[in-house]
Amino acid sequence: MTDTPLAITSAFDGGNIKLIAIEGDRVDLEIVKDKDSDFYQWFSFRLANAAGRKLTFRILNAGGSAYPFGWPGYKTRASTDRVAWRQIETRYENGVLEFDWHSDVQLAWFAYFAPYTMEQHEALITKYAAMPGVTHRELGHTLDGRAMDLLTIGSGDKPAWLYARQHPGESMAEWWMEGALEWLTSPAADALKAKCTFHVVPNMNPDGTFRGHLRTNALGVNLNREWHTPSMERSPEVKLVRDAMDATGCKLAMDVHGDEAIPANFLAGFEGIPSWTDELGEKFYDFGRRLAARTPEFQTEQGYEKSAPGKANLTMSTNQLAERYGAVAMTLEMPFKDHDPNPDAEFGWSPERSKRLAVAMLETVEEVIDGI
Repeated sequence: MTDTPLAITSAFDGGNIKLIAIEGDRVDLEIVKDKDSDFYQWFSFRLANAAGRKLTFRILNAGGSAYPFGWPGYKTRASTDRVAWRQIETRYENGVLEFDWHSDVQLAWFAYFAPYTMEQHEALITKYAAMPGVTHRELGHTLDGRAMDLLTIGSGDKPAWLYARQHPGESMAEWWMEGALEWLTSPAADALKAKCTFHVVPNMNPDGTFRGHLRTNALGVNLNREWHTPSMERSPEVKLVRDAMDATGCKLAMDVHGDEAIPANFLAGFEGIPSWTDELGEKFYDFGRRLAARTPEFQTEQGYEKSAPGKANLTMSTNQLAERYGAVAMTLEMPFKDHDPNPDAEFGWSPERSKRLAVAMLETVEEVIDGI
């Protein structure tokens, strides 16, 4: 058995890698671009027949990825049970991402972040659709024919929308959703659910998730640039959800993402929309301050630059929903690296921390909801 060749595969739900060459104990790889797109950064693959060997993996095309400035300081996630995903030391030089692996286990998995596959998504939807107080609705289908799932929880008169994973490679976003759903279906949320009705879309991009894309749907379309004029031909995922939002209205919106470069959790708002008012903006800023006071897993110092007055991009969901409904809309960005204000050397930013942040955010909603 010692002569059995190494085996690398990504032919599974959410997988992405291309084997270029195996030379001794060095494995050269490339990340595959999103279909009909130049975006790539997400990777997920399986290693077999390597027990007892020390290997060096090189992702040769890392320097041409969507966000190469995200690689310095990044650490690959590795797992031997597909449950715990630990950071391993990773190097980035001259456009090549490199890491070593030495283990006696038969199988190992490597990924950009702990995956959240479509199989996990289906299990999540099945679990919560069966719970009392939860209504499930299939809004329609994606370009590949996958279901667009909506879960509705609560009876209050203030409609709140939680939606995640417009960019499918940002898998921490659906881990956040799992935490949100756990809390929303617990007695702890009863008071808030009496004031709000939550409309939850755990995965905005099922096709991209299954295909192993970083940022786009089955046509190579970035869904978070489709919110002004979505269409069933190009971006049915956004069209179906925005139509549902039009039917319910929206007072509060959270769009959940991951950021490649900034090693911290932060919020982006809707500065620059045509109907901006300081009163509405202050509700967003107040939320961020309260969240930072509630948990060390959030901070307000690092983040994106604000749009200039009148210059907001209305094709992006947070801007569109604030403009369209007067909603307190926000984009949450979680790191692929770690939350440097309180780092975890073993796991970095992780699924469990994503889930806990969801709870802290919903508890903060409860603090501010009377003013929204």
